Amino acid sequence: MRKAFLLILAICLVLPVATFAQKQTEIIVMSNYSDQAPKDTMAAVAAEFMRLNPTIKVTINTVAHEQFKTQLVNYLTAKNPPDLLTWFAGYRMQQHAVKGLLEPLDTAFPGGKMEKEFPAAFKDACSFKGKVYMMPNSWYWWAVYYNKDVFASLGLKPPKTWDEFLAVCEALKKGGVAPIAIGAKDTWTAGGWFDYMDVAVNGGDFHKQLTAGTVAYTDPKVLKTFGYLADLSKKGYIMPNATSYSWQEAANVLFDGKAGMYLMGQFVKDVAPADKKDSIDFFKFPLVGANTKYGVDTPLDGFMMPKNSKNKVAAKKFLLFMATKEGQELFAKPLGRLAANINVPVPNADAQRGLDMVKGATWAMLFYDRDAPEEMAAKGMNAIVDILQTPDNMNAILAALDKERVRIYEELK
Repeated sequence: MRKAFLLILAICLVLPVATFAQKQTEIIVMSNYSDQAPKDTMAAVAAEFMRLNPTIKVTINTVAHEQFKTQLVNYLTAKNPPDLLTWFAGYRMQQHAVKGLLEPLDTAFPGGKMEKEFPAAFKDACSFKGKVYMMPNSWYWWAVYYNKDVFASLGLKPPKTWDEFLAVCEALKKGGVAPIAIGAKDTWTAGGWFDYMDVAVNGGDFHKQLTAGTVAYTDPKVLKTFGYLADLSKKGYIMPNATSYSWQEAANVLFDGKAGMYLMGQFVKDVAPADKKDSIDFFKFPLVGANTKYGVDTPLDGFMMPKNSKNKVAAKKFLLFMATKEGQELFAKPLGRLAANINVPVPNADAQRGLDMVKGATWAMLFYDRDAPEEMAAKGMNAIVDILQTPDNMNAILAALDKERVRIYEELK
């Protein structure tokens, strides 16, 4: 009798734990935040959410950035897909929404509406046909990052105009330093050069027409843009063997003082060694000619939910947490990013300068490979790299690229 009583008592003590374990829901997040700093920050955000919501377990599966890109469609179309995916706003998100692969997220925001705490422009970039399909968690700016120690050793100041920029390049070259670092093994790094150069030469409205497919890559204005880029290569201002370097490897060339400048996103500071961070600063892309207006690349990152997600209620609860002021600040502040939620304060002086630069811009671009269709952007970025490698072939490269433009946009109709 005593043994039976003890057995029943043991079962009663274990039962609450077992019941809790059965009720706990696991959501799977596929993440391309593969650099250590954002990876650690994402883990910290998930840990705080689980502390507040003990019945939901968040498992983050991190995949290398380039591999993630190639696997994304597989994740979205799988019979048992992950519950959430990190991704990009703009065309890169919309192309999946148009195929019916995404779950609407309109209610996954504080107050039940995105526009209550997020800019109207962000809602447009995260929507398709009036429905929100992405929860944006942070954004950042692209600028010309430079090594302050190298500049100081050569008596250089950040240039404001294109002529001043070329003079700095020449001084760096004569000083035995590669003027411009670029990790062209990751072809998207070249996209920033095209965005900034085309907007600086022709304006943001023209550039939007081009990424929309209505302007030929053989247009005289486009040829003028590429002429500036080809000139940088001809003058020897691009670091040697750029196609052999990933973007992180090229960043190390800048950090080590072997290159003077690097056109890159704010996330370049994520990979800077602690003892080099203070040596790296940024300036606005130089103005060309008599132009006084400028544009800024401002990529917007966030989360999508596959249409066939099995744990939508729990996943939306996680998104709702990440959309709050507290959740956004947990992610943006340690990384020096700008949070998408307008109630989150700017995290540091660098971010304030970046925000001021964006506020002063006439045009904002999400980025070439986010504003243009994926195949077009891939072809375009390859062409940009080819021109930087073989500038004398520019006209032939652009003629071939324009044939691809005609085909790609015709197939999208």
